[in-house]
Amino acid sequence: MFHIQDSLYVDERDLTFTMIRAQGAGGQNVNKVSSAVHLRFDVRASSLPPEVQDALCAVNDHRISKEGVIVIKSQSFRSQEKNRAEAIERLLAMVRSAIQVDKPRRPTKPTRSSQRRRVQRKVQHGEVKRLRGRVQGD
Repeated sequence: MFHIQDSLYVDERDLTFTMIRAQGAGGQNVNKVSSAVHLRFDVRASSLPPEVQDALCAVNDHRISKEGVIVIKSQSFRSQEKNRAEAIERLLAMVRSAIQVDKPRRPTKPTRSSQRRRVQRKVQHGEVKRLRGRVQGD
């Protein structure tokens, strides 16, 4: 069980790991060892509550397929275990951000003094620009 928030957990049985060879430079070791990790998480088949599943599927992310399967690839480390841990942490961060509810913005009016200061700045700036003009001779 991986803790997300309060009483919300992701069950380890819902995660599927596939070990693949990492891309990029890595010397002789890169062609022999499958150190990169593909983590697959089927949101709809998971043990998460339905409202969390809906929120997660509604996220606009390229890692979530239309069927609701999240695929995370981790290949930052040379160790398979570290890549596995990083993939899990990225999944948990994704779930946490999906269930986070932003508080609604309450529109406010500018104060009278802030309106006065803004107009004064505009007048002063206009005066500076006017003084940049051509000098008139007598």
